[in-house]
Amino acid sequence: MTFELVCFYFFGAVAAAAALAVISVKNPVVAALSLVLTFFSMACVWLLAQAEFLAVALVLVYVGAVMVLFLFVVMMLDVDFAPVREGFVRFLPVGVVVAGVMLTEMLMMIGVRTLQTAPTGDPALLAGMSNMEWLGHTLFRDFLLPFEVAALILTVGLIAAIPLTLRHRSGIKTQNPGRQVMVRREDRIRLVKMPAEKNREAAP
Repeated sequence: MTFELVCFYFFGAVAAAAALAVISVKNPVVAALSLVLTFFSMACVWLLAQAEFLAVALVLVYVGAVMVLFLFVVMMLDVDFAPVREGFVRFLPVGVVVAGVMLTEMLMMIGVRTLQTAPTGDPALLAGMSNMEWLGHTLFRDFLLPFEVAALILTVGLIAAIPLTLRHRSGIKTQNPGRQVMVRREDRIRLVKMPAEKNREAAP
C-alpha cells in the first residue's frame, strides 16, 4: 500500500465522519466546524487527483460562500447566541481538533507531492502546462459557449430565487419599484387654494 493510497483513505474517512457530524450534532457551531472540515478534506482528495482548480474552488467557494450562507440562515432563525458566546471555552477543543486534523492533512499532502510520480496520461502534462493553465485554455477556447450558457443559467436561477423567497408580511415597510416608476406629479402634490381673509370675530 502506497503512501498516496493511505492519504486517500484517511481523507475519505475524515470527510465521511465530518459529514456525518454535520447532520447529527445539535449545536450549530459544531456543525459549522464539521462542515469546514468536510470541505477541506474533499479538497485534499481533489489535490490527490491533481485537480488543483477544483480543490481551490471548493475551499474558496464552499468554505467561503456556503459558510456565510449558513450563518445567514442561523441569524434568520433567531438563535440565541448568548449561550454560544458564554460557552466559547467549551467549543475550543472542537476547534483545536478540526485545526489539528486540517494541519495533518496539509502535511500529508506535502508528503504526497514529494513522493508522487506524474501520470503519463494527464493531458495537462502532455500539453506542457499546469492543471489550472490547461483548464483555463480548454474552458475559454474549446468550451466557451457551454461556459457562457452555464453562467446565464446560474444568473437566471439567482434572480429567480429572489421573488420565489419573497414573503409579504404585514406591518413592514417595503418598496414597490413598479409603483415608484409610474408615479405622477399630480399624485404626489396637491395644491389647495385658500382665500386670505381676516377673521373679524377673533379680532379685538
